[in-house]
Amino acid sequence: MRDFDPRPWQPAMIDHAIDHPRCALFAGMGVGKGVSALTALDAVSLVDDVYPALVLGTLRVARKVWSTEAAKWGHLKHLRVQKVIGSSNERASALQRPGDLFTLNYENLPWLVERLGDAWPFKTVIADESTRLKNFRLKQGGKRAQALGKIAHSRVRRWINLTGTPSPNGLRDLWGQTWFLDEGQRLGRTFSGFEERWFAYKRRQDAITKKVEIVPVIMPTADREIHARIRDLCLSVDLADYVDLQEPIYVQVKVELPAKARALYNDMEREMFIALAGGHEVEAVNAASKTIKCLQLANGAVYLDPDATGDSDRRAREFVEVHDRKLEALADIVGDAGGMPVIVAYQFKSDLTRLLKAFPQGRVLQSEQDEDDFKAGRIPVLFAHPMSAGHGIDGFQDVTNILVFFGHWWDLELRDQIIGRIGPVRQMQSGHNRPVFIYDIVAEDTVDELVLARHNTKRSVQDLLLEAMKRRTQ
Repeated sequence: MRDFDPRPWQPAMIDHAIDHPRCALFAGMGVGKGVSALTALDAVSLVDDVYPALVLGTLRVARKVWSTEAAKWGHLKHLRVQKVIGSSNERASALQRPGDLFTLNYENLPWLVERLGDAWPFKTVIADESTRLKNFRLKQGGKRAQALGKIAHSRVRRWINLTGTPSPNGLRDLWGQTWFLDEGQRLGRTFSGFEERWFAYKRRQDAITKKVEIVPVIMPTADREIHARIRDLCLSVDLADYVDLQEPIYVQVKVELPAKARALYNDMEREMFIALAGGHEVEAVNAASKTIKCLQLANGAVYLDPDATGDSDRRAREFVEVHDRKLEALADIVGDAGGMPVIVAYQFKSDLTRLLKAFPQGRVLQSEQDEDDFKAGRIPVLFAHPMSAGHGIDGFQDVTNILVFFGHWWDLELRDQIIGRIGPVRQMQSGHNRPVFIYDIVAEDTVDELVLARHNTKRSVQDLLLEAMKRRTQ
């Protein structure tokens, strides 16, 4: 069967939607969050006015997923879905058409709020992958969540958050999402108040500069207290409670850098530590950005312009290959797959260029046509960036059970999302009784190892880097 039957927990979801007009469903990837939410909403529509509803998601989700979800379930086929995507005129035209569900990508939220103004028509909002709201009202919070916050409690009566990873990078991720449910009643009306209530501060001395920084640390009782406060609004579903699932089999494939590449890496790592030591950042994103060059070199290439830092940098046009150890390791994995198609997660454009050259039979996931061709078995090796192969993709589990991480990055949510495309839940849904293999190609004694430590322990990026810095100086 293609979709797991959500009926065992539909009554609970419906009760939640009735008792709490604003609630959240936390469920693992592939469990059926979408169909469960629509079933609950449609049941509530018999006794309450819930339509039209606005469904928020990535562009791929807004374009394809929710219309497909409504069409394939008999009890939901009557729902009219309008896709508010495309140019400004196309989006405006879609808003004028009659519908029950209107799907929109998060990027166009400011446009929608400004265009509708006081004529806001949506009685319900469904925030798919609600972790995109986690930075609401933070110093670095985006315009999308800010725009949504203006109407969240004044013009929207029902609100449903959907995600399989509510706090992928720690409990701080919960505050912004929960604010849209209760306007701060449970976790505090401001993020600063939330932080003061459940976080303490500690002094940390830089290993090189000896400068002292003040950094927040979570209180010992915070986890229990925070979850207790939001429990009445949240419904958590674990598929393992209903069926037996195998955990993925994780395999680390370690490669050793050649001597010249090792010398170059050591120089770059030294520059990275100096940059970290000379700054005053405590945010994980700032520390993570300093690691880009080291991660690129660990993968086997480095940009020619010494000032180019990442793919978004206009100077990152040309690169030089430093080693091909990871390409060799990937070739072994593909060969050992015995004809089974393989998904390869890459991180940088330089990675992709080299991968396409080394594996001419492969193709990069860029469009729905690529997605369809992979499902049809026409692509033996699919190269996918985690940001483009997470939300909104289904059916990959019918094609393969092998995923390889050629390159690595700090964001655990992106990693979990792409794993979820072929994970045990998806395999079970399609009736495949087979294990899932996740290969991590890791350059030994590089930042690669710190990234995996971050994923396995959820320790802060800053702590891991400072610890590594201390080891090197000793």
